[in-house]
Amino acid sequence: MFSLVFTYLVFPVVRLLERALPGTHRRTLAIGVVYLALAAALSAVVAVAGPRLTRELATLGERIPELSVAIQGGRILGTLFPHWRGAAVVDDLVRANLPQALASAQNLLTGLIRWVSGAWVVVLIPVFAFFFMREAERVTGALARLIDDGTQRRLWSTIAEDLHLVLRDYVGALIVLSLVTFGVWSLLFLAIGVPYALVLAAIGAVLELLPLVGPAVAGVLVVVVALFSGFAHPWLLAAFVVVWRLIQDYVSSPLVMGRGVELHPALVIFGVLAGGELAGITGMFLSIPVLASLRVLWQRLYGVGRDAH
Repeated sequence: MFSLVFTYLVFPVVRLLERALPGTHRRTLAIGVVYLALAAALSAVVAVAGPRLTRELATLGERIPELSVAIQGGRILGTLFPHWRGAAVVDDLVRANLPQALASAQNLLTGLIRWVSGAWVVVLIPVFAFFFMREAERVTGALARLIDDGTQRRLWSTIAEDLHLVLRDYVGALIVLSLVTFGVWSLLFLAIGVPYALVLAAIGAVLELLPLVGPAVAGVLVVVVALFSGFAHPWLLAAFVVVWRLIQDYVSSPLVMGRGVELHPALVIFGVLAGGELAGITGMFLSIPVLASLRVLWQRLYGVGRDAH
């Protein structure tokens, strides 16, 4: 599944480069050039930002026990909003439920570490993507020939094209939103002196890939870490996180997200929660494209059934 996501990410560039290359094996050559370019770009990013990111990660890791104690004993909202009477009530409620929240976070972290320990299989993602891109037309043509009826073949070809557009728009939008988040957050955090600026910006960019839950968790982490790390204006940072979420949800997402991916907010919430229960982080990530694909199937098949009656 992640190989398909990676394919949708790089295939437009491969197709564009393929048209400009001579020879008979243009597709294979184009894929190789794109892979080399991606490796070079990743190496450059690691060389430029890697040392500082590593230092910030190490420093933050050393301070995690201290931050945990401060969170359990401190008044987060009371510090952010000293004149709000309800802040103390909310802080007391948070502390009362904090052990359960920490236990859930520990389970999530354990699962993530277990996944990372077997993450050597990540090298298979570009390998499978290579074959997907090289054999795309041959596979789709072979599948189409399995359907004898001309009407059914046209119907399923239309459905396949709709699914292709939905997944392309979704993957492209996620990457754009993630990169924009990292760029804006890192520049702003570095400019105003937020502690662990690059680490927090990287966390925000990665969690942007998880619908609904990811951005909320990223915002809370940024404010909490800044608050207990001595940042002078954490309430301004909290206001920025809220404003940025509104910009992403109501300006950026509609601009980069295709119409086929548009889903009702209640359906998005249900899908993300159900995906998390069924398959953890991976289920959350895949919940929106799965729902959007089911919507395409329903619209096409329901339309055919209605026309038949």
